[in-house]
Amino acid sequence: MIVTGYLVFIGVGTSLLLLPVATAGPERATFVEALFTATSAGCITGLVVVDTGTFYSPFGHAVIVGMFQVGGLGIMTVASLLGLLVARRMGLRMQLIAHTETKNLRLGDIRRVIIGVIKMSFLIEAVTAVFLTSRYMIAYADSPGEALYWGVFHAVSAFNSAGFALQSDSMMQYVDDPFILIPVMVAFTLGAIGFPVIFEVTRHLRTTMRESDPEVDATPRHWTVHTKITILTHGVLAVVGIFSVIMFEWANPATMGPLSTMQKLLAGTFQGLAPRSSGFNTIETGDMSAATVLITDVLMFIGGGSAGTAGGIKVTTFALLGFVILAELRGQPTVHVMGRKIADTVQRQALTVALISIAAVMSGTIFILGISEHRLETVLFEVISAFCTVGLSMGITADLPAAGQVVLCILMFAGRIGPIILASALALQERPRRYELPEERPIVG
Repeated sequence: MIVTGYLVFIGVGTSLLLLPVATAGPERATFVEALFTATSAGCITGLVVVDTGTFYSPFGHAVIVGMFQVGGLGIMTVASLLGLLVARRMGLRMQLIAHTETKNLRLGDIRRVIIGVIKMSFLIEAVTAVFLTSRYMIAYADSPGEALYWGVFHAVSAFNSAGFALQSDSMMQYVDDPFILIPVMVAFTLGAIGFPVIFEVTRHLRTTMRESDPEVDATPRHWTVHTKITILTHGVLAVVGIFSVIMFEWANPATMGPLSTMQKLLAGTFQGLAPRSSGFNTIETGDMSAATVLITDVLMFIGGGSAGTAGGIKVTTFALLGFVILAELRGQPTVHVMGRKIADTVQRQALTVALISIAAVMSGTIFILGISEHRLETVLFEVISAFCTVGLSMGITADLPAAGQVVLCILMFAGRIGPIILASALALQERPRRYELPEERPIVG
């Protein structure tokens, strides 16, 4: 149902973008251009084959904004509901009270999750839009209406990690403007970290402020393992990304070299966080050093938090695989993380999601290399960006053959919906074995 719904959703968006009123000039969008834009917007990726700001009319912009708004809300809602369903089926609390509750979500749970997602999304988008509109009005726009138009568009695009911008150079012209870049960074970071984490942290903060009882402890040590892993891993990867971009691009004359020290720090921070799924860039991605490109590939593949607007295999998947490796190196038969044992099924799910994602990226890269003359470095970057719904580009998207652009559409669609459905299906369809075969130990390594 989810797959069918998104296919219909993208089909409607494609049809609307094919209308003459959707383009700014007399030239109409081709089917592939409309399909690619609709898929990129609906899957909140940000890759484009035409200039969004100049090619499409205000009607076209409204369609695009509507698509990545609904795409962001839909993915967050679906992912949150599936995550809650999985957690309730696998959690200890459900096992203890299984005789009084069903394994399905109650109406109150569904209503709370959906309303919470919508409220959080609109609140963050509204606050971001106020900051951006004010800045556009002061420094860039010709009128308050234009400032509001640009502010709302980029606020919604930022929080939903859509990566669409009305200017052809993304955020490069604002490389020295913290009043634009900081609100955008905050918005796409909150969207990427995931709704369950934000919901739990805010709930603990409300409990702390509301309760005066000294025995009530809502400190981070009482957060769930998911929230702890997400925040810790997200923070570590953010530091790695920011430090790497600043270090490798500091003296690069094609990117950050000509900037002042403060501008370099601002641009490096933005570009270091961008691979987590924002799709915006403040420096020319195609001119980055090979080391920065490789690190960006890795960060894009990992992505952000579960049940958020970020793509990738998710930071929890990446962290769990790291904990599994650490336990194996220590010779420990089980995996323990932050005072909790990690179930074997969760470990297998993380490994499955990671390996299938690697296979998808490799398959798409090989296909596009076979039908184009672009280098491996640029094609791999583009494929990872598409499958992990990031939206960063080295500038080859529009130059690819139509077949290559269709492949990117498939990758965007699969990357946006696939990991969520795959992980949930693996958890919800677990079946115990009724017997075990004799054990054998193949040679490893």
